[in-house]
Amino acid sequence: MSNVPADLRYTSDHEYLKPTGTPGEYFVGITDYAQGELGDIVFLDLPKAGTAFAAHGTFGTIEAVKAVSDLFCPVAGKVTEINPQLDAEPATVNSDPYGAGWMIKLKVASDADVAALMDGAAYTAHLAGN
Repeated sequence: MSNVPADLRYTSDHEYLKPTGTPGEYFVGITDYAQGELGDIVFLDLPKAGTAFAAHGTFGTIEAVKAVSDLFCPVAGKVTEINPQLDAEPATVNSDPYGAGWMIKLKVASDADVAALMDGAAYTAHLAGN
C-alpha cells in the first residue's frame, strides 16, 4: 500500500502539494504511488524559478528506466525554487517523495484552488478505484 500523508493535497495525476511554512507557497512533487509505478527515476527536466504555470499545465518531465512522463502543475502559480539535489540524485524521488524528493516550490495563485484538491482520504479512495 502506498504512503499517503493525510495533511497534503493531491491531484488525480498523482502530484501533491505540501505547505513550505511560507503562506501561499507549497512543495510540489509526485506521490509515493506514482514513484512506485514509474520505477527507478534517472532524470528530471524541471522549469526555471520564476516560470508561471496554469493549473494542470506541464511543468516538466520525469524519466524512469521504463518510461518518460509529464509532470502537471496541481494549481496555477509561479515557481519560486527548484530542488537542486535532484540534478545529481534523481532517485531521491524514489526514496523520499514527500521529503527530500520534492521537485519545485510553487507560489500559488489561489488558496481556494489548493482547498479544491483531494485530501489524503480522497486520494486513498482514488487509488483504490484504480
